Amino acid sequence: MKKLYETAMINHGGRDGEVQAPNGSMKMKIEAPSIHAEGTNPEQLFAAGYASCFNGAVHHMLEEHKIESDAEVKARVSLYQLDDGGYQIGVILEVSLPGVEKEEAQKVVEEANEFCPYSKATKGNIDVEVKLV
Repeated sequence: MKKLYETAMINHGGRDGEVQAPNGSMKMKIEAPSIHAEGTNPEQLFAAGYASCFNGAVHHMLEEHKIESDAEVKARVSLYQLDDGGYQIGVILEVSLPGVEKEEAQKVVEEANEFCPYSKATKGNIDVEVKLV
């Protein structure tokens, strides 16, 4: 395995603090999930990363199949409290492939799910549902 890229983010204060890139290129306030929060939260950041990564995989598969579409991916990340008091996340990926026939779009989505590094990382660890919308 050949490393292509590595990045880092530094957190101070947990869910009531901030994250920043070591080079100063990004800094964000972190708050617990709430409709009144002014900052972001780990679930939003995970959703942003997964949506972007999965859409990149979708675009890769579209190119492989020589299909054109303005693909869009919405990642819905939920935070659940477990019976033992712990927490777990779940994900629903909603994929839109305008102009692509349903059967062909489903194939692209399935292949993207096998290709996406986030999907590989979460497989068997959390519930992930992929929907063609």
